[in-house]
Amino acid sequence: MARSIWTGYISFGLVSIPVGLYAATEEHEVAFHQFERGTSDRIRYQRVNERTGREVDYDDIVKGHDVGGGEHVIVEPDELADIAPGRSRALEIDRFVDLADVDPIFFQKSYYLAPSDEENTSSYALLRAALAKTNRAAVATFVMRGKEYLAAIRASDDVLVLETLHFADEVRDPAKLFDDLPDARGGRKQLDMAVDLIDAMTERWQPEAYRDTYTERVKELVEAKREGKEVVVESEPAATEVTDLLTALQQSVEAAKKGRKGGGSRAGRKSGSKLKTRVDPDQLAKAPKKDLDKLARELDISGRSSMTKDELAAAIEKARKSAA
Repeated sequence: MARSIWTGYISFGLVSIPVGLYAATEEHEVAFHQFERGTSDRIRYQRVNERTGREVDYDDIVKGHDVGGGEHVIVEPDELADIAPGRSRALEIDRFVDLADVDPIFFQKSYYLAPSDEENTSSYALLRAALAKTNRAAVATFVMRGKEYLAAIRASDDVLVLETLHFADEVRDPAKLFDDLPDARGGRKQLDMAVDLIDAMTERWQPEAYRDTYTERVKELVEAKREGKEVVVESEPAATEVTDLLTALQQSVEAAKKGRKGGGSRAGRKSGSKLKTRVDPDQLAKAPKKDLDKLARELDISGRSSMTKDELAAAIEKARKSAA
């Protein structure tokens, strides 16, 4: 079983349920070390006393809060723990709210909550079932790693999910950030066309249809440089001119509706002759991803933005065969 990063008790009313907290997500970005340009020398960071220049052990480091005028209040780690006695082991539910009432901007990070005591699994299952049936979330606070968190606990299939939340004063007010936000002054026709486009592009949420294409491109970059190949940079997108907005919306609606009816094979039938004359199937695997992206856009291949280079080549080849 996975190792929990926090253990404690969900408490509401007179009910107390022992649980463990587990990371629900993981990231797969490409890791890099730092080097001095032109050398093979690694850059490393050390905790150094700025007066003596000597490295300081982690256990000898304390926290200092800047109170102005160059003065700091020094606080020991134990003192921080003492001001929240017992709270680092308690998930204290304050109330229950409708999930739809929580603006997504407040969500921070997701964790799984699992029972940590076999004798209390029935209490865990009961809370999970009750939250699922009412479509509610439990709002709670708890302390982890020296920080207090606001959290929402919700049911997701067979497990409870804890979402850490931003406090209200941590969410920035857009009115204070931007002097003048635009309103919809383009007219009723443009608004109706935009709504039509949204309707035409609306589908069931399928998270598996999306992938981290940037990380894939980073891996391709690293591999290309390792093999001494040329690195091709994609062109920047351009903003739509206001005078062309209605035309762009109309064309987008038509393309979205046609895409639903025909998919990738429709694109192949539409531009089959161009595909056969411009692309040699034997060269697809060798073509730069930039060229494949451009051709996929011309063929209106569905889902192209999330495809890898190999997947683009396969989709183009499939469209070519359909056209033939």
